[in-house]
Amino acid sequence: MDQTLYHYSLCIALPLMLFFGFHLLLASVPEQKRSSGFLLSRRLMGTALLILAANYSIHFFFSIRLTDQNDAIIVNMVTYFLCYWLFTSAMMALLDRKYLSGRRFACHIALWITYSALACGGSFLPDRARTWALVFLALLLLTYGILLSLRLLRTYYRSVRMFRNTHSDDIGQYIRWLSVFTYWAIIFGVSCAVLTFLPDRYVFIWVLSAVPFYIPVLLLPELRILLR
Repeated sequence: MDQTLYHYSLCIALPLMLFFGFHLLLASVPEQKRSSGFLLSRRLMGTALLILAANYSIHFFFSIRLTDQNDAIIVNMVTYFLCYWLFTSAMMALLDRKYLSGRRFACHIALWITYSALACGGSFLPDRARTWALVFLALLLLTYGILLSLRLLRTYYRSVRMFRNTHSDDIGQYIRWLSVFTYWAIIFGVSCAVLTFLPDRYVFIWVLSAVPFYIPVLLLPELRILLR
């Protein structure tokens, strides 16, 4: 692996994650924007970005990819599992106010804890068994991401039908923007489960691939309110 390129890519991505994450969590919000799931969506997206920043920090400061590639992959998949739920919930908060509940949130956190326990157990297996454990964990992650994506798409298309009934040009612009972002988020999110298995010399692609994702994440909740 080209360590210089790898560390430079982390140096680019990590500050952006921290900036956008803290901005979404802490930036002041006008009173008129405190509705329609806006604040909840911001906080969920900010939390997800800070969790990703913590993941990148582990890679940057401890260089676990250089010491044990399998452990690095396990850390990535555990992080992605939780972030899949947070990003999906953030988008659902803008589409369906009734989707998020304490019971559903607790259920998905329990799934993440179970997945994390399986991942930790797999890290102690012999090399060959650990390889198969990684494949199994990756399939579980992909399945989870696809199921969340299907639920998001169903909700999105239901919302599109409802929004179009308003015959609003602003809502139409929002729908077109959200359509692009929804598919972009799904493709990017699900592909993370594959990108983390890239050979060492290409791992910087995994790090930098998220950078174009940050600006839409920052703007999505804002745009929903501005175009109301």
